[in-house]
Amino acid sequence: MENLARVMSDHWWVPLLRGIAAIIFGLIALAMPGLTVLVLLLTFGVYAIFDGVLAIVTALRRKDGDEQWWAWALDGLLSVVIGILALTWPAETAVAFVLWMAAWAVVAGVFRIIAAIRLRREIDGEWALGLSGLLLVLWGILLVLMPAAGILGAAWMIGGFSLVIGVLLIMLALRLKSLQAL
Repeated sequence: MENLARVMSDHWWVPLLRGIAAIIFGLIALAMPGLTVLVLLLTFGVYAIFDGVLAIVTALRRKDGDEQWWAWALDGLLSVVIGILALTWPAETAVAFVLWMAAWAVVAGVFRIIAAIRLRREIDGEWALGLSGLLLVLWGILLVLMPAAGILGAAWMIGGFSLVIGVLLIMLALRLKSLQAL
């Protein structure tokens, strides 16, 4: 048996514990999607403030040698403001994020439909691109009409992926344990 496989099989319980933790996290995310979204938004808020402060520090350090230093400072200031908003108004931040996604979906969908119409003369199967654009537009409209469903969907997706990852890690752990006998 290769060295890596031997080391991993000797520590088969590590992916087992990681898998169990992922499943527990996934179940919590599915059972309490509001808490999942709140924690994500608070984490984002802290990150945005940290990132903004670092951008401002970068701007101030570049001030003497870069005429565009103010762009770094503006970027940093915007990040700090967004971070503070995420920490003080997490529900509104979540809705704003969903509306941002909705705007992207509508614009991207319209561009896909336009591209499909233009491709119509050149290829067969352009309908797939047009249909994907139409679905994006419809998804964007649904997000605008029901932003809470978009937020809930994100939490469920996180929970679902965590469950799948947990199961896969447990499967790996069991396979590694079976290698110990070799």
